[in-house]
Formats: sequence, C-alpha cells, structure tokens
Amino acid sequence: MIRPDLSLPIPETIEAAHFIGIGGSGMSGLARMFLERGIRVSGSDRADSPGLRQLEALGATVFVGHDVAHLPIDADTVIHTGAIWPENPEFVQAKARGLHVIHRSQALHWLIGGRRLVSVAGAHGKTTSTGMIVTALQALGLDPTFVNGGVIEQLGVSSGTGSDELFVIEADESDGTFLLYDTSIALITNVDPDHLDHWGSRDAFYDAFATFADTASESVVISSDDPGAIVVRERLTHTRVLTFGAASDADVRVMDVTTDGPVAFTLRYGGDEAEVRLAIPGIHNAINAAGAVAVLLSLGVAFEDAARAVEGFSGTARRFELHGVMRGVSVYDDYAHHPTEVAAALAAARTVVGGGRIIAVHQPHTYSRTRAMYQEFADVLEKHADHTVVLDVYGAREDPVPGVTGALVSGAFIDPAHVAFVADWQDAADYTASVARDGDFVVTLGCGNVNLIIPQVLEALDRTATTGE
Repeated sequence: MIRPDLSLPIPETIEAAHFIGIGGSGMSGLARMFLERGIRVSGSDRADSPGLRQLEALGATVFVGHDVAHLPIDADTVIHTGAIWPENPEFVQAKARGLHVIHRSQALHWLIGGRRLVSVAGAHGKTTSTGMIVTALQALGLDPTFVNGGVIEQLGVSSGTGSDELFVIEADESDGTFLLYDTSIALITNVDPDHLDHWGSRDAFYDAFATFADTASESVVISSDDPGAIVVRERLTHTRVLTFGAASDADVRVMDVTTDGPVAFTLRYGGDEAEVRLAIPGIHNAINAAGAVAVLLSLGVAFEDAARAVEGFSGTARRFELHGVMRGVSVYDDYAHHPTEVAAALAAARTVVGGGRIIAVHQPHTYSRTRAMYQEFADVLEKHADHTVVLDVYGAREDPVPGVTGALVSGAFIDPAHVAFVADWQDAADYTASVARDGDFVVTLGCGNVNLIIPQVLEALDRTATTGE
C-alpha cells in the first residue's frame, strides 16, 4: 500500500494522464471525467473488467496487468490509488521519468477547481448519501458535477460532469485525504472508528473529522444518533451545524418508520413535517435520506421540495443489489465490510424477505480488519442471518498473516450449526445452493471481489433444481 503524500505539487495543467488501477469504481469515474475534459487517458488494472471496456469505448487506452511498457511516452501525469504497492513497475517508472505522480484524491482536487463543494464523509452510508444528494439535485432541475464511490443505479455511472457550480463527492476518511478538499458543506454520516491502522487512535480519528467539519466554509451536517458523531460534534467550533437522525433533538428528525418493504417515515424540520417513502429498504436508508435532506436545506432548497426529491433515489451498485432469482431464491450483493454495515444490510434484507430465510455469504476484507473484528463480525452475522457461509480473507493491499483466515469468523459463532467456513469458491457456491430453499435471500457481503461468486451461486441453484442434487 502507498500512503498518499498530499504535500506533492498538483500540476496546473494535465494533457495526458495515466491511471494505475483504472478499473475501480472511483478511479474509472475520475478517468471518465478526464476524458470528458478532452484529456488523453490511459490506464492499467490487474484484471479485465466491464469497467475497463467501457473506458476503452470512450477513448481511453487500457491494459490488463501492470508493466513499464504500459506507461505512454507522452504521459505527463500518473494517478494512482493507495491500494498499489511501491514496487508497482508503472509507479516506479513514472518516478524515474520525473512525471507528476499524484494520488487519486489530488486528481479529484484538480477536477474540483473552485466549485461549491459538498463533501460526504463517514464510515458507512456515504456512497448511498452521495447518490441521494446527486439524484435529488437533478430532480430539482439542477445539474451538479459528482464523483461517487459506486455506480448510481438510475444514472448508470459513478461520476458525471454537470453545468452548475455544485460539485458533490464521496470523501475518503480512511487515509486522511478528505482533509485535502476545500469543502463548502460537509456531511458526516457517522464516525464509527475504522482504519485505525492509519490514524493510530480513536481520538486522532475523531479529531480528523472535527477538522474536516470545522474547515467547511458554509455549514456542517452531522448525525444526531451515532456515538462517534456525537463526540465529534462536541469538538466543533463551526457556527452553522445541522443535525439529522432519530434523536429527539435532531434538526431534521426521522419519526414513525415503517419497514414492510421500501422504508417509509415522517421527517420533521422546525414546525414542518413531510411523509417520505423511499424506493429502497432499510431503516438506515431513512437516516441517510434525512442527512441528504439536511444538505439540500443547507443549499437553500425548501424542506418539502427536499423531502420529495430524495424519494426518487433507487440505490447504488453493490448496495443490496439484486442479481437474479433461481428456483425461488433471490441472490443479492452488498458492499458491507464492517460489522455495522453488515448489520444494516442484513436488517434491511429482513424487512423484505417475508417468511424466507437470510443466507449470508461473507468475505472478510483485509487481514488487519479480520484479526481486529472477527468476533464482532461473528456476532452480527449470527444475530441477523439464519445461516452464514464464510469465505477466506480478501487481502486487498495486505500480505497474508499466518493464522488469519475466514475460519476466525466462523469459529467465533456460538452455534456452529449456523455457519460454515468454505474456502473454495465452487464448494462455497454448491454449499450455499444446498442450504437455500424457495423464498430465501442469499446476500453476498464484502468490498472485495465476493460479488464474482454470484454467477457460481446462481448456476449451482439452477443445477440443483434441474438435477435434483
């Protein structure tokens, strides 16, 4: 992993940019925006993907694998993620050639320029909240530029260039890059301590969020419910703070929530109330919607208009996304990779599964998080799923750690009859199909590549229906 060096100068002009790790949702979104500005774009990723082919169709030169030969001779700027290793050959070659080598957050800063910026930060919910804000603004007739961490379903993209002065981004707290931007309105969905390998302590994590909020030039929107957000709010010196959530003192308050299908609720702001019904399930999405409404209020939108505008949001890719139904079993995917996120995703599934059961297919993400949180993962999975299939750890940027496998999670269950650790993916797909029955939901959970097991699960379900295995 390469920690971003935010002291490095950002070039004033960029004519030819090369992206290392161009296939990820965030990087591909940036690359698309560079193309829209007429900049020559090239890039590489370790594996082929539809995202690479889409960029190629838009005019980018893309490569599978990392090699010095992939770095164009005319490239003046190289943009990388934090997930690559310092030994990456393209990264090393770019440094040797004296090119501008910048982190993706610095490339985003360059794109933003001096626009009026809404930055959405938090351990959970920021991709959904960003998508809600963007689609609501569009529903109100505005045309913001945006960069999200996931594809917004009704738009089919994770980024877009608009004609208005507004720019909306998902800001990353994991490596401190959210402090780089000149934010006008800061939204903090929650401050559940994570990424402590970077920050070192909870106190440092809280201080970083306080700095992020206090430097917002216009206003701060922050959760009234989340314990970490409450700690941060007590540290703020900002003169304009708007709170949202279910707490009785929230400025934008969520009340009377019903979860029989898409979530419905009442929003109260001042002396006004509005009935809201979303197109997506889950109490957590009612809270996300309240935060989005609070941002719209900060932008000068009338309360009733803001409440109506968030209703049209239909979700983001890899957030409780249905991939198929086979022999009565619905197979969903969710990006959840922290215990709080897993609990929220499975609780949302419970509200719409009816009489069926929930079978979680959990892929632990990174060795450090698995070692630190395996018991918490086991607790929420055992509480919220009827049965869990645990895959092995997706290491991402980390080297394997002896003794840290998915078996840590499965072994921490109180009742071993509700869980199975299956490292081989085909075996895991077959096992999942053998457990599932008509009316059940299978939900893959993780921010690695666990979604790629879904075709195997659907095929195994189809085969057992056809052969009677």
